[in-house]
Amino acid sequence: MKRITTTLASIIFALSLLTAQESQSNIDWKFTPTIEFDGMFKSKFEYATDNNNTRFSVRNSRLGIKGDVTSFVSYRAMAELSDDGKFNVLDLYGAINPLNGLTIKIGQSGIPVHNPYTTSPGSMMFANRPFIGKYFTFGTRDIGVSAAYNFKINEFPVGVDAAIFNGNTINDPFWTDSPSIAARLRVGNMKGFRTTAKIYKLPRNDLQDFMIYGADLRYEASNWKVETEIMHRKNKVNDDKLTGAYLQGAYWFPLTNGKLFKNMIPTARWDAMGSNQTDDDIDVNRLTLGLGFSFTNAPFASLIRIDYEFYFTENDLPILNVYDEMSSNKLSVELLLTF
Repeated sequence: MKRITTTLASIIFALSLLTAQESQSNIDWKFTPTIEFDGMFKSKFEYATDNNNTRFSVRNSRLGIKGDVTSFVSYRAMAELSDDGKFNVLDLYGAINPLNGLTIKIGQSGIPVHNPYTTSPGSMMFANRPFIGKYFTFGTRDIGVSAAYNFKINEFPVGVDAAIFNGNTINDPFWTDSPSIAARLRVGNMKGFRTTAKIYKLPRNDLQDFMIYGADLRYEASNWKVETEIMHRKNKVNDDKLTGAYLQGAYWFPLTNGKLFKNMIPTARWDAMGSNQTDDDIDVNRLTLGLGFSFTNAPFASLIRIDYEFYFTENDLPILNVYDEMSSNKLSVELLLTF
């Protein structure tokens, strides 16, 4: 583990050193630093049919800032004002682009295992994340250094991600002798065909030493998209396993005469999750049906959506029994705004 970590760190550092002289000579001393603000707001109403309970919540409220310091150095900071009522610092990093196609991030950033359309509230197809996006990695960000290199093979886009993190998710710069490491291979674009394969080693403590790996496949056309993914997690300490998968799709119809809404968006998702407690490794299935109405031409940027979740439970999982409503059939009405 230490040898792998040292090698990965050396590669990232060497890439920076090899290009330092070239970058220095290309500095535009007249460059004016830039600043840009963005944000996202998500509020919803939920009704759990099992016990007839309801709740209103501000699920997310994010404010961010980003920009360029020089032509090859940038920064990013984003804070979550209300993550189910809690304040969190999310992105907080500086990025260096020493080579064309290479970006090195230092600070707190996303773990290159999840896709934004399964974890980012402003990109998701449904009000709630799939099981894979919520229960497998104990968070979507960590503190460390990551590198992403994008290139083309015969005009076909390819990307490679590698990262070293503390291994305790966000906002915790603790000391460790076993940092986590992640790697991912990306092929294709978000428009059209795209697939990735990823692996993530996450040692957390003496009782939790996880190896996580998975793959996904998606295709997006002009007014529809379909996405599928599978992920497997194994605790090497006790051989405990968790497997998840989903298949989801959407089709958006332009509303040419609509003054308030630009698109109507029917969606459907099946996802499943299971441990090694059953023979087929599936403990719960969930079917989600949704209908959205977008305020802009970007169908999933700002919208009102209505989702209904059907749960089919074969075996109770502790992570789904934190409170009664978690695994109940559920109606969600959500307002999402991005700016």
